[in-house]
Amino acid sequence: MARIGDNIIGSSGLPPFFKLANADEVSIDAPENRKGDALRTWVRALSGFQKEALVRSAKTGDTWRLVSDEGPYLNGHDAAPCPLAFLSTGMVASFMNEILALADRQGVEIRKLKLIQDNYYTMKGSMPKRTMVGGAENIELTVEIDCDLDDAALNEFLINATYASPLNGLMRGQLESLFKLGKNGTELPTAKVAELDAPLFPDPGDHFARSTPEAGGLTLMEPVGLTPKKEVAKGTATAGSSLSEEQDRRLNIGAVAVLREDGIKEIQQMQYSPYGTSFRFLSSEDGRAPDANTLISAGIGFCFMTQFGRFVSMLKLDLPDYRIVQDTHFSLGGASGGTGKAGEADPIETHVYLETGESDETAQEMLDISEQTCFLHAFCRTDLKTRLKVVRV
Repeated sequence: MARIGDNIIGSSGLPPFFKLANADEVSIDAPENRKGDALRTWVRALSGFQKEALVRSAKTGDTWRLVSDEGPYLNGHDAAPCPLAFLSTGMVASFMNEILALADRQGVEIRKLKLIQDNYYTMKGSMPKRTMVGGAENIELTVEIDCDLDDAALNEFLINATYASPLNGLMRGQLESLFKLGKNGTELPTAKVAELDAPLFPDPGDHFARSTPEAGGLTLMEPVGLTPKKEVAKGTATAGSSLSEEQDRRLNIGAVAVLREDGIKEIQQMQYSPYGTSFRFLSSEDGRAPDANTLISAGIGFCFMTQFGRFVSMLKLDLPDYRIVQDTHFSLGGASGGTGKAGEADPIETHVYLETGESDETAQEMLDISEQTCFLHAFCRTDLKTRLKVVRV
């Protein structure tokens, strides 16, 4: 099948991930920091399913540029990780942050540590009938560890560490995301989705193009090769499978994280279903690589944007350009931030900007269906648990 759109990521000459040297000039700012960290994420469509995000954190002050693509299952160019890869890598990085911080606080010596995580999602229903719905399932986390805690103490320690992750706030409970909608520069009320009680933000337009990379010697993200194959119930691997009108499929994105000697987390994302390329990420909380909250926030924005592209391409609707501004609010980590509490988060707030010749009602439906089919907005509105397995090494 022909690939959709141009490979702008591959031909741009820019590194796929970089820290901005000129965030103020680009004019992206962070939201008011009301919980511990507040991140503003701009995402724009490039071509086909390729997208670019800028993410600014109130806590770190850093702004990162990240890109996402899709593989053959969406007739993409496979030039960058899929949206769900970002949430998985950010989540496993956050879990590792809290495990290491809690060990430091409790004087636990960890001699070896590897985290192996599996995230699962579902897509069911008919797109022409508007019954297609994205879903999220419980997370599986295997901790390979060498330390002196006995089994009971180690299990309690790891449960406390995972609860301490700021992402816990999006997993535990049912948060309904909030939206604002703009069409061709005019604000519209939302139809089915919950409307944010605030003014529509200014459209970032082409400000993305002003981004200048800060000098850095690290390769922050790179392809590794095809993911090792494994059986996934209702999994998919065929080209264009994610564009079929009727679906009942299950997605499985993995992440394997280790800590390098320089303190940077190295994470390999695994694309089990839909089957595809594995990418290696670096993550760090000290500015050398994108932090966990930045990866998580980018992933949510990327996934939501993919659903717009998927809906309009399947129904042959007019949407030549579209962007979002998304705010995420997280507490500090229970261990890494010293709160001693489970992580918390506020509902995601997203401003949507559509350029389209379709009617106002169709623009509203584009937003409704994109929220309805977004795996990561489903992640937020579903009460999820982390199923823990401990392996001593």
